This record gives sequence, structure tokens and C-alpha cells, in this order.
Amino acid sequence: MEDFNRLIEKKDFEALIHAIGFEIEHAQVKLIVAANTQMLFHYWKLGNFILYHQKRLGWGGKVISRISQAIKMNYPEKKGYSSRNLTYMCQFARLYSIDVLQKMLSCDRELETPTIDKVLSVTEGLDDLRFAQELPAQTQTDRNQLDRIAQELPAQIENIDKTISMMLQISIEEIENVFIYSPISKVNWASHLVLLDSSLSLGAKYWYIKQSVEVGWSSNVLKIQIENNLFKRQIEAQKISNFTTTLPVPQSDLANYLLKDPYIFDVAGTKELADERDIEKQLVEHVTRYLLEMGNGFAFVAKQKHFQVGDSDFYADLILYNIKLHAYIVAELKATPFKPEYAGQLNFYVNIVDNQLRGENDNKTIGLLLCKGKDEVVAQYSLTGYTQPIGISDYQLSKAIPENLKSALPTIEEVEEELSQLLDKKKNR
Repeated sequence: MEDFNRLIEKKDFEALIHAIGFEIEHAQVKLIVAANTQMLFHYWKLGNFILYHQKRLGWGGKVISRISQAIKMNYPEKKGYSSRNLTYMCQFARLYSIDVLQKMLSCDRELETPTIDKVLSVTEGLDDLRFAQELPAQTQTDRNQLDRIAQELPAQIENIDKTISMMLQISIEEIENVFIYSPISKVNWASHLVLLDSSLSLGAKYWYIKQSVEVGWSSNVLKIQIENNLFKRQIEAQKISNFTTTLPVPQSDLANYLLKDPYIFDVAGTKELADERDIEKQLVEHVTRYLLEMGNGFAFVAKQKHFQVGDSDFYADLILYNIKLHAYIVAELKATPFKPEYAGQLNFYVNIVDNQLRGENDNKTIGLLLCKGKDEVVAQYSLTGYTQPIGISDYQLSKAIPENLKSALPTIEEVEEELSQLLDKKKNR
């Protein structure tokens, strides 16, 4: 009995330590998030403060380097106040005025259930918003006065909150509240630099920020998504599907929102493909990695999924599951332009998955056909009459490969040839 009590006590103690550990980790995450938000708010205030005095006193662009030097001299232990970073802070403040932040909050509420029409509406509304603050007219100052003001600036920083509040004519507490709840406070400074360096419209920047927060993109991933024109491929593209006639609202809207055209599969990750003999096995594995391009909410279920129907064997390229749609996705990859018979084959696989995998809490299975090009009119006609939801998109193989890797990688043509061989093997099974 005594041993049993000691066992119970040990388990209770271990559970206690586990709970404490979880709380410590949770608190650390919250502290990091809070620290990032406060740093961004500090940068935003400092940018507004500099912009205000540039306008009020007629300072030129060179004053930023003088401010940087003054901060370095008076606060040598403080980092992050280089001329370049101060310039970014000014751009940050100019782009995201208080009016823009308030507009973004209303956009957030509208996009709680995103659709393409909603995204286009809110992004166009942001683009139309006049976000530049009206500031006092410029005056001229001589070089001596400029030097004196720049040297005295660190002592004036104590008045930033008062200055910002005076500029916007609302309390600093209200301003901070708007900033903290706006989406721009939820991504890191490195990601903001990527956005500031881009030529994107304000509305598109807002959408990429929302995606970064939702998916958890790093600044490097964000940069790749911008370079690959994700906004255009997911929001502005004219997509081919029969979702509106085969899926109920709002699932049809969400499915259309999540679909991209074209998909871009990065071949830079296939270095080992050139060293392997089993081309078919390696190719399927790499196609799996390519399909990570599909985006948030997609979970991998199976590749080359075997189904026995009657006396015949069939193999579906990829089976995925989308958490948002609560539905299986059957993805078929074709190394050739779209042909009407491809839709029939995919419809067949969707029927099988609906029958053999779909549970009572799952929505209708969706088919996604990825082809190396398509005639949009032919593709749209081909979907007429099918009762299963099917989308048709192009795919591209990215050629953005570092020079030092090109010699070790197969060419685009070689990969496409291997895809054709794989598909021929499947037909002959």
C-alpha cells in the first residue's frame, strides 16, 4: 500500500511539473509576441515622430543619418537605429497611418470567413484609402540649426507619445490599442522589411500580412510567396472549377478561395533525384514536396494510393485532407496539357474516395487536376455534367535555382519526361 501511495504521489508530482512546464513555455511565447508588438509600436511611433518634424521644420532626407549618429553617441548600447532602419521606420509609419490601421481592423472582421470577392473588396478599399496624414507646411532651417536639433533629439524622445497624440488628436492609449489589435503588429520586423521593399499595393500588402499570420510564414517564405505572385494566382486568377454547382455555400466559396492557378513547384529541392536509380519512387516523393505549395490547411494522407475496384487496381497520385474544408482532396498530376478525359478519370477517383475513405463528418471529396497547360474553354466545358467537385489548374516548375546547384539538378525537360514515364507506367498497370 505504501508503494502504491508513493507511485500515486510520483505521478501527481510529474503531472504538476508538466503543467508548470507548459505554463512556462506558454508564457515565454506570449512574452516574445508581446515584445515584438511593443518593438513594432516603438518603431511606428519613432517613424511618425521623425516624419512630423521633417515636415514641421523642413528637414531634408539627410537628417536621418544625423539622428542615427546622435542616438549612437548618446545611447551606444542601443541597436537597431542605423540610418537604414530609421528610414524603414519612416516608411512603416507613412504606409500604416492610424486611418489605415483602423480600416484594417474592419477588414479583419469582414475576412473572418474569406472569399475571393471579399478579399478583392477589402484590398481595393485599402488601395483607395488616402492614408497620408496632413502635416504642417515645411519651413527652412540652416545647417547649424539642423545640427543642434539632431544632437538634442535623444532628449526630445521623452515627448514622442505627447507629439503623436497631438498629431492624431487622440490619446496615446487609444492609438496603442488600435496598433496592437491591427494585423501589422503580429508579424516580425524582417517580414515588414520584405513588404516595404516590395512594389505591392497597400491592399496586397495587407493580404500577405494576413497570410503570414495565419500560416506562420518566415520572412524568407514571405519573400518567396511575393516573388511567385501568390496574390495574383490565388485571388486574381480566373479559375476553372464546378464548385458553385457541386458544393453548398460557403464551402464552394472557400474551395474556390483556396484554389490557385497556376501552382508553382520548386525543383530546387530535387537534388538527390539525379543520384537515384529508382526514378518513379523519387519522383513521387518530390511531387509530395511540391504540393506543399497548396498552402494552409492541407494535410498529406497518401501518395500513389491503391484502390481495388472489381478485379482492377487503381492508383491515385495524391490524397490530401483540408482541415478548413473538412474534406479529402484527390490531386492528379498530368505532364501534358489538359484533355477532357482527364476530368473523367479524376471524377472516378473522387467517387472511390467518397465511398472508401470519407467519414460521416467529412464534406464532399474534391478533385484537383494539375496539368501542364489548358485551354480554358475546353476545360470549363469538360466539367459540365459532373456531380463531383473538380478544379483544374496549371502547374509550373520553378526555374529559380541557384547557379551552383544547376549542374547537380535535372533540367525542367528531364523532370517532365520522368513525369510522363511515371504516368505511362500507371496506365500500363
